[in-house]
Amino acid sequence: MINSIIEAISIALNAEFGDRYEIHREAMEQGLEEPCFFIFCIHPTNQQFLGTRYLRTNQFCIQYFPESQEKRQECYTAAERMWQCLEYIVIRDEDKPIRGTRMKYEVVDDILHFFVNYDLFVYKGKESVVMEEFFSRSQVKG
Repeated sequence: MINSIIEAISIALNAEFGDRYEIHREAMEQGLEEPCFFIFCIHPTNQQFLGTRYLRTNQFCIQYFPESQEKRQECYTAAERMWQCLEYIVIRDEDKPIRGTRMKYEVVDDILHFFVNYDLFVYKGKESVVMEEFFSRSQVKG
């Protein structure tokens, strides 16, 4: 599920910023071309609710590496655009969008760190034993 959400975030960023911006899912040691994004999930949780219903809390950090000389200004502009494009994302093969919550950002060392949660409920199927045949006979008294 996390990989599907990362893919949906990538699609939303690509639609907003265009193909000129590289989007990475893994850290790169060398060869970083700015501007670019890194997307990763931090602290996912799985909490049981009723029966087989579980709440999955997925917090994502999207890092943006600016290219201009005015790095902070570019980070603030990118963050404003990210508020809009990451509010709702659509996961492949799903019919309804997921809403991003708890959005916040900070600029540290001229790199934008944008945080967003995509929390959702999942259901785990129960195994059920199917009976082969069942016969019942009843009578009315009186």
